[in-house]
Amino acid sequence: MLELHVDNDQQQTFASIKVVGCGGGGANAVNRMIEAGLQGVEFIAVNTDKQALSTSKADIKIQLGEKLTKGLGSGAVPEIGKRAAEESREEISQLLKGADLVFVTAGMGGGTGTGAAPVVADIARDLNCLTIAVVTKPFQFEGKQRMRNADNGINELKQFVDTLVVIPNDRLLQVVSKGTSMLDAFRVADDVLRQGIQGISDLIALPAVINLDFADVKTVMESGGMAHIGIGSAKGENKMIEAAKNAVASPLLETKIDGARAVIINITGGEDMGIVEINEAASLIQQSADSEANIIFGAGIDPKLKDEVRVTVIATGFEKTAFPTRDTKKRPYGKTGSLPYNAATAAYNPYENRPRAAEQPGQAEQHAGYEAPQVASMYEQETGLFPNTARPAAQPYAAPQTYQQPPQYGAQYVPPQPQQYGQTPGAYQQPVQQPAANEKDDLGVPAYLRRGNK
Repeated sequence: MLELHVDNDQQQTFASIKVVGCGGGGANAVNRMIEAGLQGVEFIAVNTDKQALSTSKADIKIQLGEKLTKGLGSGAVPEIGKRAAEESREEISQLLKGADLVFVTAGMGGGTGTGAAPVVADIARDLNCLTIAVVTKPFQFEGKQRMRNADNGINELKQFVDTLVVIPNDRLLQVVSKGTSMLDAFRVADDVLRQGIQGISDLIALPAVINLDFADVKTVMESGGMAHIGIGSAKGENKMIEAAKNAVASPLLETKIDGARAVIINITGGEDMGIVEINEAASLIQQSADSEANIIFGAGIDPKLKDEVRVTVIATGFEKTAFPTRDTKKRPYGKTGSLPYNAATAAYNPYENRPRAAEQPGQAEQHAGYEAPQVASMYEQETGLFPNTARPAAQPYAAPQTYQQPPQYGAQYVPPQPQQYGQTPGAYQQPVQQPAANEKDDLGVPAYLRRGNK
């Protein structure tokens, strides 16, 4: 029997980091990080496509929406990806429990990645994990519809993550040579995620001369908004400055360090690393950030690096309006503000309508004084977002003004009065006098005489 002895005190010293790859793009990124030998991280792959999931190298795999999609994928429809993730919400929650830091990675624009990534991030936030998303945007040649899906997914993802790193695939065309294969180009993009995770893991786990811990990372990245994560390495005479420049540049990212209000700088090198070189590199990074930026600095010695140095930069706080904090996060999923809905029993149809809202009362409206309740729209029930301006209050039901009371039993019947030609409508008219049967009539008199015509 194999026994594994673990020092619990040492194990609890380090933060637990988990990476969740959502959809095909996210699962591919996870595979390439595993191939690169990234250590100290637990990998999880989630997908609606059962066949694609079988190729994942992650130790933990979740087939999303098994009852909804039957393992056939989301059909590039983000709504299906979201509903599938909701169906598997409990499984995802169980796997993320105990994590201190959760990375969510996905290729935005498709179905599962775009729809499921916000749900996974929401679950991680509910578990009080520091949640960081690293996602890619599609190439321009993939079309406007896919780009719109990506933009909508990124905007939704912002509501549920602490920090967000966006990598436009078009930037790959600027940093790789013409003869670079497609797989090698995507490995370059995945390196941003891999280096970011590796850099944060090294900050937390490796001993250092000037130590940084998970609390420092959390200070900078919690509700930090858009993030810039860069790692630069260099050798030679000006290695420290060159490594710092490479960390600041990161040409693949949408963000630049300029104006950042929170920055972590960590420098790792061999035993010959000098204090003057460290000062030059840190000063270069500090000058690029906001003048009032909160800068947290760390430095460590790694004998394996010898003549090489590695500079890690994590910068946040670019937006004037930061991402919503944990207390004000919009949560259309989960416990608060969710619409009761059983996705498992829904037919797999991308164009299917959501469950209908409660029907309006019918017969009760016929009674005077009835006040119709205000029923939230379908969007409001699903997202929990309500308009800022109040709706007009419902007016009490009133009988039509043209309604007339029926005559009381026993009342004398008064026939309607005929209207004479040439008379004004609505004016009071004298009733036409008809001769009685015993009165003498003048029927024998010619009409022109009776009319007074001579």
